[in-house]
Amino acid sequence: MERIHYKHFAVAGFSYYEGVLIFDKLKIGTELELKAEPDNKYDPLAVAIYYGGYKLGYVPRSSNYSLAKLLEAGHHIFETRVQYIDQTATPEDQLGVVVFLKQLEKQ
Repeated sequence: MERIHYKHFAVAGFSYYEGVLIFDKLKIGTELELKAEPDNKYDPLAVAIYYGGYKLGYVPRSSNYSLAKLLEAGHHIFETRVQYIDQTATPEDQLGVVVFLKQLEKQ
């Protein structure tokens, strides 16, 4: 299956969630999950990023609109992976993510 680059960004709010609990398990290429949070009181377009049951933070507001709308509509067309890890960076720049669009299977 071919991957098509869609977006990449640093995880917003990384220092406020559970990333520190599993930081040593994350490696470049680790698959992550995106979940829309339409009931989020701060941003109805919020998209959380998870590794297993651990919330790592959010897609930045500048990148969340189309992701939120598609996820909310039930489209599971994204593959999300760890793009970079930098333990020496400030917490908001320690984890980078890349989002790919999955190509439709040909029939």
